[in-house]
Amino acid sequence: MYMYVNSAPIKSFVRHYPGLKRLASSLAFVFDIDGVLVRGKRALPAAKRALAILDGNNRFGIKIPYILLTNGGGVSEVTRCNELSEQLGVQIKPEQYIQAHTVVRSIVHKYADTPVLVLGGRGDTLRHVAEGYGFRQVYNTLDVLAWNPSVWPFHDLTMEERTSAKAADFSKIPIGAIFVFHDPRNWALDIQVMCDVLRSGGVIGAPPYMSECSRRPVDLVFCNPDLVWKSEFDRPRLGQGAFKEAFQAVFKALTGTTYPYVQLGKPTEQTYRFSETVLGRYAGGNSSLQIYMVGDNPESDIAGANAAGWKSILVNTGVYDPRQGPPKHKPTHEAENVEKAVLWALEQVLQL
Repeated sequence: MYMYVNSAPIKSFVRHYPGLKRLASSLAFVFDIDGVLVRGKRALPAAKRALAILDGNNRFGIKIPYILLTNGGGVSEVTRCNELSEQLGVQIKPEQYIQAHTVVRSIVHKYADTPVLVLGGRGDTLRHVAEGYGFRQVYNTLDVLAWNPSVWPFHDLTMEERTSAKAADFSKIPIGAIFVFHDPRNWALDIQVMCDVLRSGGVIGAPPYMSECSRRPVDLVFCNPDLVWKSEFDRPRLGQGAFKEAFQAVFKALTGTTYPYVQLGKPTEQTYRFSETVLGRYAGGNSSLQIYMVGDNPESDIAGANAAGWKSILVNTGVYDPRQGPPKHKPTHEAENVEKAVLWALEQVLQL
């Protein structure tokens, strides 16, 4: 028996209606994006077919819940969902989308009235994202440079950057936390400002000994640990994890020690537990889902899914290249692409 999606014959894994009901009520998917569904701005053909299947484009009309979980970011969830919907040809709703800094929503109450520094992205885009999460005093490193150009004399602000900068006197503002939401565009400027803030205990320009006073140390949060990620370029590109390594190396050279930090993003437990809550809510409150994670990065997607007790499927369309040897973290299954990953998972559930 066969079912057809986009006119392509696909082996049917459905034998009777009770099996369909069981599948619809127990199975859910979590997809990475870069290297699984898209490459740069280009959607992978297998991704369109896979999501069409889950959205009910099969002869039985069964819809299976799924969410997208990425270590990317840099814009609001609404903006990114609109982009993905156009790329993939299906509607991606904000309630089924988690990017690296979405998880910050769960801790924003601790910093709502605290001056915070948010790094990454273009211009002041992430300032608005952070304010949308509930932060009330959000600054970035362009604001710092506009306040005092001698902070980093090797970058002249463009007219656009100067326009987006928020006027502030950082000699009087005690920064309480630094959040690296997304990949910084100017590593040198950002590392310099981070060192200034962390060594002084929050007030830029204050001498280093200020950090030894009774003031609470500045919190540091990284939202994405990925050392590399897959773009349209042939080889993986450096990610936020590489920026973290560069910062810590500089900080250690200056102080003799690295700086303590909180890590969010895949494969951290906090991100996967947050994702389970979001997925359960999207699936109608179901808390007993059998979850399949489909990803291309063994170090983040597969490691995190395995630790969370999910099933994991590693695809060959992104960071992972089977020609370079077995993955460090063994998945439940390996598949050529996301479509084959979905079909394999459906077969496993219906054979239970």
